[in-house]
Amino acid sequence: MLPILYSYRRCPYAIRARMALKYAGVQVEHREIVLRNKPQSLLQVSPKGTVPVLCVDDLILDQSLDIMLWALQLSDPDGWAIVDQSIAKAWIEKNDGPFKALLDQYKYPNRYPDINQAEVFHTAIELMLKPIEVALQANPYLMGGKLSWVDVAIFPFIRQFSMVNPEMFAHLPLPLTQRWLSQHLESELFHSVMHQNPSWVD
Repeated sequence: MLPILYSYRRCPYAIRARMALKYAGVQVEHREIVLRNKPQSLLQVSPKGTVPVLCVDDLILDQSLDIMLWALQLSDPDGWAIVDQSIAKAWIEKNDGPFKALLDQYKYPNRYPDINQAEVFHTAIELMLKPIEVALQANPYLMGGKLSWVDVAIFPFIRQFSMVNPEMFAHLPLPLTQRWLSQHLESELFHSVMHQNPSWVD
């Protein structure tokens, strides 16, 4: 019986989990959820009702990073996990914490009518995109000379940021970050996990 993955196509957390599972060669039963009508089977295994959730026999993983690292423990042919763990942790904490909060404010201005959008935009750039640009001046990837799980974990969030106003993003003086993003967007791995799946119901 295949592991069951509850997912949502555009969710950045789900994207990074799917990319790691695909890279590691883990086949899953993909269950694409509808956010406004979450299946009871999802809520039973993970009451918080967010994706991704991976069910492997009695093991329930409902955090995307846990799914990524679980997959890499099974198979890591290119050494994605061979990184400086303290630096990796710092990147992930900044991305999943303050940058994700800014990203939500930038993506959904109607939810935050009292927040200055221009200020949010520039704060996000200073917090995350400029440090990425600096890191890429030294190496082609965030953790060095080769792709790692940290690049894959952060990329879907930078993708979302770029999609809010693509023209504005394209004119930012961040050529290395833009090239890094394009490499991910054009990769076979990314395209392989972005197929439209029919909505799954119990």
